[in-house]
Amino acid sequence: MILLRILSVALFLSGCAKQVSEKDLLNKKDPIGSYGQTVSKTNQLSIHELISSADKYLGKNVVVNAQIDDVCPMRGCWMNIFDEKTSASLRVKVTDGDIVFPLSGIGNNVVAEGIFTKLNLTEDQARNWKVHLAEEKGITLDPDSIILAPEDYYEYRIACLGAEIF
Repeated sequence: MILLRILSVALFLSGCAKQVSEKDLLNKKDPIGSYGQTVSKTNQLSIHELISSADKYLGKNVVVNAQIDDVCPMRGCWMNIFDEKTSASLRVKVTDGDIVFPLSGIGNNVVAEGIFTKLNLTEDQARNWKVHLAEEKGITLDPDSIILAPEDYYEYRIACLGAEIF
């Protein structure tokens, strides 16, 4: 009988627990911690090593240690990381809602693990991508006014499985 009451109270309390929203996760004050799967801490690469030998790593699982310099302000579905020594940068992307990187992570170091990919863009896709990134920051761009550089036609990314912010 006592066990039944304890179980009833536990079920009641668990039903009252507040679900953490995506917005709460995006605006989390302390970013320190693990996101997604556990990250392997071995064989870490710099962004420079990864990009300068891109063909060697494309389609492979990689681990990168870098600093966060931007996070998707809408859903936390990507973070931009950079190598302090070379200023090389790379986008770490997750499926929207699977992992939410907090805005407070900007300026922190991160170890991110996932599949290294290259996104090739047509001219229209490159323009639309620039417009989309600007819109995420509340900026409106006229697609016809965008001048594209050769590097605008592709983007290296890590399809992130897990990350640890420290």
